[in-house]
Amino acid sequence: MALEAGLGDDDPESGLTRALVLHPEIKTRQSLRDPDLALAEAVSLAHALPGLEIVGASVVRLPKAQPGMLFGSGKVAELGEQIADADVALVLIDGPVTPVQQRNLERAWKVKLLDRTGLILEIFADRARTREGVLQVELAALSYQRTRLVRAWTHLERQRGGLGFVGGPGETQIEADRRAIDVQVVRLRRQLEKVARTRELHREARRKVPFPVVALVGYTNAGKSTLFNRLTGAAVLAKDMLFATLDPTMRAVRLPTGKEVILSDTVGFISDLPTQLVAAFRATLEEVLEADLIVHVRDISHPETEEQARNVRDILAELGVVSETPLFELWNKADLLPPEQHAALHARAAAEKTVFLGSAISGEGLSSLFEQLTVQLDDARHEESLFLEFSRGRARAWLYEQAVVMEEREGAEGLHLRVNWTDRQKRQFRQFD
Repeated sequence: MALEAGLGDDDPESGLTRALVLHPEIKTRQSLRDPDLALAEAVSLAHALPGLEIVGASVVRLPKAQPGMLFGSGKVAELGEQIADADVALVLIDGPVTPVQQRNLERAWKVKLLDRTGLILEIFADRARTREGVLQVELAALSYQRTRLVRAWTHLERQRGGLGFVGGPGETQIEADRRAIDVQVVRLRRQLEKVARTRELHREARRKVPFPVVALVGYTNAGKSTLFNRLTGAAVLAKDMLFATLDPTMRAVRLPTGKEVILSDTVGFISDLPTQLVAAFRATLEEVLEADLIVHVRDISHPETEEQARNVRDILAELGVVSETPLFELWNKADLLPPEQHAALHARAAAEKTVFLGSAISGEGLSSLFEQLTVQLDDARHEESLFLEFSRGRARAWLYEQAVVMEEREGAEGLHLRVNWTDRQKRQFRQFD
């Protein structure tokens, strides 16, 4: 399993870090992904981090993960020779690596090692631009580092308390480091709470604007930002690169049909997204929860488009996106499909009311999508009866603010109202439940 040639032709004096990407394919772990495609995604992740020169990439097939070194001793020695011959300084392992495994492999290979979570955290740290994004990445990184203090470094030996002659053991370096991280985590969470309150104020202001919110979601590099730019004329970074954009962007936009909406471009999802990042970015991703309609942008030309779509749906479910929120799918990058596959997918999409085959680059299929968005978001109203207890003054005030109250009668225990509202207003009213 020699290193693949032609992956690293950069000048060795360019100052780039020479990196090797390994994807462990472990028989005991059930995976629906093709290992070669998983390796290709890992290489794309590595390319998304500036300053790296990818000099090799390979799938390493293992019968099972070894607790101490991940790989068996023979494979560690074989890879060590290849790493030394290629003058590799950084090894990226596309999967989870325990602190003990990381320490032992770094010792054996005399290189720096990052697992998948560490690499994604590095990319996010490099891409975060807003204050909130920086805080979220910092919090996720600290949560990750805290799990890697256990026996991760040789200098963390236990120290004796007092003069060292009598008394119990003193505080270990591990405990001191963990306590320092906990203090920083508390500080960051307080700052993020302030940001979250500001974001909630923005949401409150948007609720008063009579424009529905349309959120773009999808796997990273599916083309969300390209579609966003096409509609808004914004200059959001759109490159053929994983996590090209990180911070969410919102713009008021008039669709070609004349319908005015607020369009939200969110961070791209990815398989095995670190739990620390999902937790840290929950406030940002909660913009999706406020959406009146979700557009799931899929790279339909990708060999693993179904698996990517499954990952997006799983993360949406984890965030608590309710099934009643309307969701459309845009099968993007149709311009990259061969004619036969394009025709077959076009027939499949035509049979579905909420699926559209198109391209954010060429504009194919977008007019049908926008027409259906307009129909779905139409302000059709319907009458409904409500009962409010006397204590629900804020809810009553909101209904009058929205000018939806047609009749109000006072009863013994509360108010009986007849309202004429849209589905969007009905969903918004649930904030008072």
